[in-house]
Amino acid sequence: MSAHCQLTGAKPGFGNTISHSHRRTSRRFDPNIQRKRYWLPSEGRHVRLTLSVRAIRTVDTIGIEAAVARIRARGGKV
Repeated sequence: MSAHCQLTGAKPGFGNTISHSHRRTSRRFDPNIQRKRYWLPSEGRHVRLTLSVRAIRTVDTIGIEAAVARIRARGGKV
C-alpha cells in the first residue's frame, strides 16, 4: 500500500536516524495510512479510500460528500 493520503496529500518524510555514536543512517517517517470504506449516497455505492488518520477525522467533520469533492478537485480518482 502506498503511504499517500488521497484527501490531504500526506506522504512520507525523510530524515536520519542518529545513533549514540552520532552515525547517521537514512530513515522514513510514514503517515498513519488506513484504508476505509464509506457509503456514498449520491452515487449509491461504497468507495474505498486510502486516508491518513487525520483525514479520517476530517471526513467525520465535513462529511463524505464534501471529502470526495475535495479529492476530485485535487485530481484524484474515487
